[in-house]
Amino acid sequence: MSKINGKVVVITGASSGIGEATAKLLASRGAHVVIGARRVERLEALASLIEAEGGSVAYQQLDVTNIDQMQTIIHLAQSRFGRVDVVVNNAGVMPLSPLEALKVDEWNRMIDVNIRGVLHGIAAGLPVMKEQRSGHMINVASIGAYEVTPTAAVYCATKYAVRAITEGLRQEVGGSIRVTLVSPGVTESELAESISDDEARELMKSYRRDALPASAIARAIAYAIEQPEDVDVNELVIRPIAQLA
Repeated sequence: MSKINGKVVVITGASSGIGEATAKLLASRGAHVVIGARRVERLEALASLIEAEGGSVAYQQLDVTNIDQMQTIIHLAQSRFGRVDVVVNNAGVMPLSPLEALKVDEWNRMIDVNIRGVLHGIAAGLPVMKEQRSGHMINVASIGAYEVTPTAAVYCATKYAVRAITEGLRQEVGGSIRVTLVSPGVTESELAESISDDEARELMKSYRRDALPASAIARAIAYAIEQPEDVDVNELVIRPIAQLA
């Protein structure tokens, strides 16, 4: 039997891409998945699909920049399934642009979702895990947490921050709570659709020519979860074989 079977997993940004693929995979392996995202109609469709395939799911509309909504989805998991075993802080945005374009609103949106959203997931989930004396916090970053490319300075800065936050959390809570950083390379998703800058959009078309399916990242997340309780997979970097940087 899978070590994932019976675990209660909260997933943010679950309406598409990596979050959606992760919810499907973990539910198929017996997890109780609690999914959140801003687009509630997408969540309803995903929940219906999971239930039709015999999976266990609950959902809630979620804006990760709102700490009250993040706490509410954690409470939903507790009330419906009795505990919270894993929080996958996956929600993210990527409106790339050169710094000289001065798209300050887009910079702030990335900071709010990519950094503050992860911190809200930790703030809501960590007290529950500490009370349980067990749990697993999984933060989804990016290959951008390790290198910076033109038009991606602010995006990469947010992912560097997620990497730093994750490592700090690991050092602080090690012993009973596991902490994992998952950093995808080029992956099929809707992230690039938020790019409003023409130059950045064209660069991204070329960059994303060879992309992994979201299911590849979902399998990496599942791998980290299914390890024995005394094994903490700290960092996973997953790239397409053709991506050299």
